[in-house]
Amino acid sequence: MYAIFETGSHQYRVAEGQTVDIDYRECAQGDSLTFDKVLFVSGDASPKIGQPLVAGAKVVGEVVGFPSIKVVSQLFRRRKNVKKLRGHRQPYVRVKITSIAG
Repeated sequence: MYAIFETGSHQYRVAEGQTVDIDYRECAQGDSLTFDKVLFVSGDASPKIGQPLVAGAKVVGEVVGFPSIKVVSQLFRRRKNVKKLRGHRQPYVRVKITSIAG
């Protein structure tokens, strides 16, 4: 069984027990997050396709951690003595999917 849900203008395809990194939001480790914007649910029976959302469907997950990814952009022009190095650290929330209700 898997589902496709939307949060923060991104869409994620998840199954139960899978971990996914979503955009950062204020929460604590161990909190439960509920995603109500479910676009597609595939289960034992026929799949349910939302137009645009599946009525009554939700994806529940538990916050596991808060990873961050360092993004580095570099500008270098040879023989011009131009070197620029800029960095940015993007925070995320790692969520483990506990249940999918369709």
